[in-house]
Amino acid sequence: MLAYAFMRYGFIASFFISILCGFMGVFVVSRKTSFFTHTLSEIGFAGAAFGLFLGTSPVIGMLIFTILSSLMIGTVGNRVSRRESSISVFSGLFIGLGILFLSLANTQSSYATNILFGSIVGIGVNDLKTLIILSIIIIIAILLIYRRLKYNSFDGTGSHFNAGYDTVISIIFLILLASTVSVTAQIVGSLLIFALLTIPASAAKYFVHNVWGMIFLTFLFSLVGTWAGLYFSYITNWPVSFFIAAIESAFYVVAIGYDKLKNHD
Repeated sequence: MLAYAFMRYGFIASFFISILCGFMGVFVVSRKTSFFTHTLSEIGFAGAAFGLFLGTSPVIGMLIFTILSSLMIGTVGNRVSRRESSISVFSGLFIGLGILFLSLANTQSSYATNILFGSIVGIGVNDLKTLIILSIIIIIAILLIYRRLKYNSFDGTGSHFNAGYDTVISIIFLILLASTVSVTAQIVGSLLIFALLTIPASAAKYFVHNVWGMIFLTFLFSLVGTWAGLYFSYITNWPVSFFIAAIESAFYVVAIGYDKLKNHD
């Protein structure tokens, strides 16, 4: 299996994607931004159509659309109720634009559709290099704001008294989340990155109760799911996305069972 270059690239890419999911997933769950993460997947699809319309890389279009929408939502929708409404408004706007650009792009429109599902077993060496470089940049950015982001995400009452700084951290986090979705969606697909950014972290919080522990366990769940998914896909020729989603869902079911047993005792 490892004799094939695309499989080696797939395992390496999965490692870095799992690290990103470990860091970002914990804060996505703690900040209750799963809905926004799902919306970013849809906006990323629209961005890919925009990139095709311009005749450039769909990834550039995804970065423009997702980061722009993050800035709009982070600035306009500070309150939770207002943020939900803002997400719906900007989601509808960007998807509408995406449909328009997709209809205007006469060539390679099927490539934009592939963004939804990705191709983790079709990774080239240039894709891998781009993923690694951008992953390192995103992780360094998270570490630089880690203490403030942790305070902002897990102590809502305390951060309320620092509302101005709270808005800045929220916007930075949304930009990092948008970058993560755009960078990884081209490989694992917009739909699957949504699952990897929410399910492993949702399962990890039932086993450990400190931030670094949740980050490590989320990374571990993501890594096991993607590596096992690649292996099973190789031996069965079934879609790797199915195996990854099924394995991560199994982790979550086990976590719920563990939590019920613990509370029962």
